[in-house]
Amino acid sequence: MNGPEMIRILDSIARDRNIERSLLISDLEQAMVSAARRHFNTLDVEEFQCSVDPISGTIDLTRHGEPLDMDPAAFGRIAAQTFKQVMIQRFREDERNSILDEFSKRVGEIVTGTAQRYEGGALVVTIDRAEGFMPRSEQIPGEQFGAGDRVRCLLLDCREAGSQVKIVLSRSHPDFIKRLFEVEVPEVAERIIDIKAMAREAGYRTKVAVASIDSKVDAVGACVGVRGSRIKNIVDELNGEKIDIVRWNESSQILIQNALKPAEVQEISLCFELGRATVIVRDDQLSLAIGKRGQNVRLAARLTGWDVDILTPEEFNKGLEIMSEVLTSIENIDEQHVDRLAALGIVSVFDVEEIGPEVLATELEVDEAVAARIAEAASARAKVVAEEQQREKEEAEARRQAEQEAARRLLDGEGLGEMDADTTAAAILGAASMSPAPSEDASQEDQASGDARADDILGGGQG
Repeated sequence: MNGPEMIRILDSIARDRNIERSLLISDLEQAMVSAARRHFNTLDVEEFQCSVDPISGTIDLTRHGEPLDMDPAAFGRIAAQTFKQVMIQRFREDERNSILDEFSKRVGEIVTGTAQRYEGGALVVTIDRAEGFMPRSEQIPGEQFGAGDRVRCLLLDCREAGSQVKIVLSRSHPDFIKRLFEVEVPEVAERIIDIKAMAREAGYRTKVAVASIDSKVDAVGACVGVRGSRIKNIVDELNGEKIDIVRWNESSQILIQNALKPAEVQEISLCFELGRATVIVRDDQLSLAIGKRGQNVRLAARLTGWDVDILTPEEFNKGLEIMSEVLTSIENIDEQHVDRLAALGIVSVFDVEEIGPEVLATELEVDEAVAARIAEAASARAKVVAEEQQREKEEAEARRQAEQEAARRLLDGEGLGEMDADTTAAAILGAASMSPAPSEDASQEDQASGDARADDILGGGQG
C-alpha cells in the first residue's frame, strides 16, 4: 500500500468514527514500532522510532536514531500480525474515548435512536454510532418497542465501564418531561416560562408547576397551546400519559389548592411543625381530590413538598372536637389553647401526639409537666381513635364484600335469603350495574324477558 492511499484510508476512518486524524497517525506509528520490536525480538522501548508524514504517508523507521535499512514489508507474518492487533486495539480505544467525550457532553439532552432488542428486560437502542441501554426501571410501564422502532428518550448518564462506554437512557425520568416541554413550548426553552416543580408517575400521570417571568405571558395557556396542540404532542409522545399543568404560587396554600385540581378545595390548614397540610373538601369532591389509587393527592404532595391529608368537613370537625375534649380535660387548658393549636395547623390528637411536649410547652406557653400530660392524654386517645377507625374500615370492607356477593347471587338466579334492607337495595343496584344493557335493536320478547327478570329480583329481595 502506498502512502497517499494509506492517508486516504486514515481520513475515512477519522471521518466515520469521529476520531482525530492525528491520533490515528500516532496509532500507526506506535503499531509500526511494536512490529519492529517483535521482528527483532527486542525489549528496549527506545530502540525504534517511527514517524509518518501526514501529507504523503511516507513511513520513516529508525533504530537507535539511524534509518533502518530493512523494508517494513519484509518483517514477516508474525510482526504483521502484531501490527494489526496493535492498530485494532488503539483504534478501539480512540473510538471509545471519542464516544465517551461526545455523549458526556449530551447528558440531560433528548436523543432519538432505533430500538434493537431487549436484553434481560433492558432495551438496547442504537444512537448514532453508539449503543445505549434503557433499564427496566427507566422504561414507562407497559410500553414495548419492536426492532427498528424509533425511540425518543433522555440521555441520563454516560460513563466508562471497563473497556466499554455505558450509555444509560430513560423515558420515565421527570427531566424527560421537562425536555419535551422545552422542545414543544418555545417560551420554556427561552426561559420566559419556568418549570418550578414536577412530580411524575411514569405512564400514568404527571403534575407540572409553571410560572412566567413576563406578566403578558400566561404560563398555563402557553404550555397547553391553542386548543391543546402543544400539550397534545407531549401526551402523544408519552402514549397517553396524563399531564396536569399547575399554576405556581409562592403561597403554599394556593399552590396546594392548584395542585389538587380538578378537585375543589374548601379550606387548607398548614402545620409547619409537621410539614403537613390538612385539606378540607366536600364529600362529593373527596374521591376526585384523592384520585385513582391515591394518585392525585400523592402527586400533589410531591409537587408541593407538603404531606397532604384530605378530610371531609365532618371528619375535620370530629378531629377538632376530640382534640378539644382531650385538651380541655387537662387542668388550666381551655378553648383558647385549642384555638391556638388549630391556628398552627394542629387539628387532631394524632398531631398533638406527633409534635411532642416540647413544642406544646412553647406554643401554648405552659409548664413542661402540663405539656407532658397533654401529650400523654393525646397519645392514649389517639390509640382509641385509631382502633375505632380500623374497625370502621373493616366493617365497611365486609359490607362491600357482602353487597358484591349478594349482587352475584341475584345475577345467578339465587335467592337473597334473610338480608337487611340496605344490603338488599345495594345488591339490586349492584346487579343492575353488573348486568349488560340491552341493545337498541333487541326484540320485544327480549325486553319482556328482561322485565320479568327484574320482577324476579325484586320479589327475591322481598322474600
